[in-house]
Parts: sequence; C-alpha cells; structure tokens
Amino acid sequence: MNLQYLTFQVINIAKEAAKIIHGNIKNVNAHSIETKGMNDFVTEIDKLCEQTIVNKLESILPEAGFITEEGTSEKIGKEFNWIIDPLDGTTNFIHGFFPCAVSIGLKQNDEIVLGVVYEVGLDECFYAWKNGGAWLNEKQIKVSTTVILKDSLLATGFPYNEFKPLDKYIDLLKHITKHSQGIRRLGSAATDMAYVACGRFDGFYEYNLKAWDVAAGIVIIKEAGGKICDFTGGNNYLFGKEIVATNSGIFSEFSTVVIKFMKD
Repeated sequence: MNLQYLTFQVINIAKEAAKIIHGNIKNVNAHSIETKGMNDFVTEIDKLCEQTIVNKLESILPEAGFITEEGTSEKIGKEFNWIIDPLDGTTNFIHGFFPCAVSIGLKQNDEIVLGVVYEVGLDECFYAWKNGGAWLNEKQIKVSTTVILKDSLLATGFPYNEFKPLDKYIDLLKHITKHSQGIRRLGSAATDMAYVACGRFDGFYEYNLKAWDVAAGIVIIKEAGGKICDFTGGNNYLFGKEIVATNSGIFSEFSTVVIKFMKD
C-alpha cells in the first residue's frame, strides 16, 4: 500500500468536508443542533460531513472499516479502520468561533499509519504517514526544540461533562500555570495536537477524549519528532481517553508532572 498516495487522497476528502463546514458556520441555528449529553452537541453539518467522508473513504479503500463519532458506519475492517471526527470543535462551530477541524486517521491493526487534520479557520492542512514525515500545507514540520517546562507554552482542554477528576486537574493546572509560559484552551483537541506537531505548542494534555479526537494527531506528532503517553506513562492513549503529547525535550519532565497529579 502506498501510504503517501493514500494520504493525498484523504487530504482532498478532508478539504471537501472543510468546505461544507466553512460554508455553514454562519447558518447554524437551534433547529440544527442536537444534544448528545451534557455540553456535548452535534449539528446537521457534523452528520453531513461524516457521511461525505465515509462515502469517499469507502471508495478509495473498500476493505477498511470505520470508527466514527456520529456512528455513520458500523463496518469493522479486519486490518484497516478509519477513525473519523468530521467536525472537531462543534461547540466552537455552533458559536461561529474557530478553530474547528476535520480529523481522519487510518489504523492498521493496532497502529495509526496515516493522519490528516484540516483546520478550517486558517485553511491549514496537517498530515503525516508512517515513515513519511509530518507536513503542513506541503511544508515539512517538526516539534519545537524547547527543553524545559518553564520555557514552554502548553495546551489543554477543560472538562465539560466528566468532573470526577476535576480536583486533580485543577491542581495540575495551578502547577503548570506557575511553571510554564502559559496554557491555552482552543476547544479542538485535533488542532491542539497539530499545533504541537508544528511547534506552536510545546505540549498538550487532556482527559475524557475519544479515539477520533486524537487518532490523526498521534501519527502527525510522532512523525514530527514528538512523544506521546497516557496519564500513567503507558501507551493506552488512543482508546484510553487521556493523552500527554509533547516535543522530545520536555516529554520526561512534563509527563512526570501530569502522572504525579492525575494518577488514581
């Protein structure tokens, strides 16, 4: 399989979905918004984008299955499965606010081998394939060279419907605020991870994430020279609902801090 060629096919599909998002960001109203859970929303545009993406991906890799946020397809592939977030940052989208992104990852057995994150607001396409490097709009990208936490700019996501670990999270937030250059909260985990890959952020951490939030970002960060773990220092970050992703310079220091505060 030519992963590079496949990646560029996926980029075109992501761009098609991005056009749908961009063309409708001012047209969202109460009638087009559904509530899936506390502070967890979906719009008609999420569903339209996902159906568009699934249909196009099925035509380029018929044997692959799907893991999708909106449940458009229940097909499971034996070797390949697409992991799709058609509109990461739906709450931003509802309020006419960027960033929001299309995120598409391809899992081969237990490994993400291809990822595309298309951030709609700035028209930026981040992408990577296994052993092919990481790219932003046809220019190769690398993680930052920051080597100590106090010199770093970090990103996270605030809890919106899972509050059990909130006290630990707030304690961690206080610590990082005092021992870094700052923390940003963009509202799109896929975009956060893409920004780590290109060096805008030095690190990112969040809990209560789903596979479609992080799948594409995982391979993009790794191919850009970054490192990833879960809140125990292990590798259960695709389906484990928690992730630490940084450059190589602060990974040990930062992951140790996160593990210390967020351990059970």
